[in-house]
Amino acid sequence: MNKPLVSVRDLSVEFHGNRRANALDNVSFDLQAGEVLGLLGESGSGKSVTLRTLLRLHPQRTTRINGHIEVDGQDVLALKGRALEMYRGGTTSMIFQEPGLAFDPVYTVGQQITEAIRAHEAVSQDTAMQRALQMLDRVQIPQSRRRYDAYLHELSGGMRQRAMIALALACKPKLLLADEPTTALDASVQIQILLLLRELQKETGMSVIFVTHDIGAAVEVADRIAVMYGGRIVEENTVKGIVTTPRHPYTAGLLASTVGHDNRGKPLPAVRGAPPNLAALPPGCSFAPRCDNASERCLSERPAILSVGGERLACWNPVVPLETSADVGEALAV
Repeated sequence: MNKPLVSVRDLSVEFHGNRRANALDNVSFDLQAGEVLGLLGESGSGKSVTLRTLLRLHPQRTTRINGHIEVDGQDVLALKGRALEMYRGGTTSMIFQEPGLAFDPVYTVGQQITEAIRAHEAVSQDTAMQRALQMLDRVQIPQSRRRYDAYLHELSGGMRQRAMIALALACKPKLLLADEPTTALDASVQIQILLLLRELQKETGMSVIFVTHDIGAAVEVADRIAVMYGGRIVEENTVKGIVTTPRHPYTAGLLASTVGHDNRGKPLPAVRGAPPNLAALPPGCSFAPRCDNASERCLSERPAILSVGGERLACWNPVVPLETSADVGEALAV
């Protein structure tokens, strides 16, 4: 297999403001060039923290990061100054949940896309402007010349999201981080944005890490899915493997709580309880207090991560066990 575009090893993030919180706990994953990884889980599971750590957006004063992040051969945690500025937007770019986090309301949308291009490439104002207009056309914004001179508040929700995608892709990044980019949109517009993202990903060949609560969105966009809980990846597999054979009880619970035609008129199952407090995680498996399969071992001992081929699982009592042997299975250090 080729060297991955993204390699994350034993990544831990601790916030130490008014209180300490272990937001990420020994997260590891690889992402090949042109591959789409979906991060799935409830709020507070560590999905957005993972993306922001990959882009180095956490305030240094209140954040402690341990582990290793390599993107396109660069040691991300060692980047400083101009090298970090070029990495952000050049090598790696991000689509936020809310376009207001990406755009300044006092400048037009087109001005900001043009400025981003000129900040990363030695091109003229006219060349950057033409590139910006091309990007607005590429994300299917009608009347792109008119929208170029529009302010963010003058655009609809779907238009804002498309403009943010144009901004994120303006400098041709190799890695795109998409943090729930369709959360605030109508259902019909959500589908349009998801299809647009998938189309642009195939067209450009970039890698994507896509954060979502919605298994349906993950299935539409991703090649693989990593399920996060309590700051850890508890299960990782292909989309087909996750949907057809969920092994972790948490993954099975998320799938069971998804609305579909089969449960029309029936009570919708839900994962009982609430996500754990990251400032006071339990000693064993953080999902054990909510798990119907939990044993005494689950309450006292944190599960090791078992890896078999492209599958990974952190669970003592899975719904469907991983078939392992000396030549195909490997217990990874916690």
